[in-house]
Amino acid sequence: MNKPMDAFRADVAHIGKSVLIRGELSGSEDLYFDGEVEGSIDLRGHALTVGPNGRIRAHIQAREVVVHGRVDGNISTDRAELKKSAVMVGDILTKRIVIEDGAFFKGSVEVQREAKPEPKREVAMAAMAGVGVTPAPAMAAAAASVGEIKR
Repeated sequence: MNKPMDAFRADVAHIGKSVLIRGELSGSEDLYFDGEVEGSIDLRGHALTVGPNGRIRAHIQAREVVVHGRVDGNISTDRAELKKSAVMVGDILTKRIVIEDGAFFKGSVEVQREAKPEPKREVAMAAMAGVGVTPAPAMAAAAASVGEIKR
């Protein structure tokens, strides 16, 4: 009988506490890391969880980073979470951040704004310039009242 956690664990690579990596660690799946890394970690598009025994001395790039252990280095991510047992020394560049009570953090945080989709001004401008793009009915009515649509 499979438990829901067993299915989750199958989708996440695990590296245990006795592993030491020097150099670049990269991958195309989520990673639970409880060992040591000196160098860089590149998991763009995937999540990294630093376990309680994890010791990272590296620059980290990942979609999501959750730290239970120690990180000495910078983190670039969409979402960062420092758990109460975390020790983080370095800078964080992220869109969202959670720092639990009890976590140690020394560094800076730069929170990026999420990109909002811009209105489709290019279509409206092309229609007004007579490029042959048919504007939406409301845009056509507004532009026609100004008299700038060329057909």
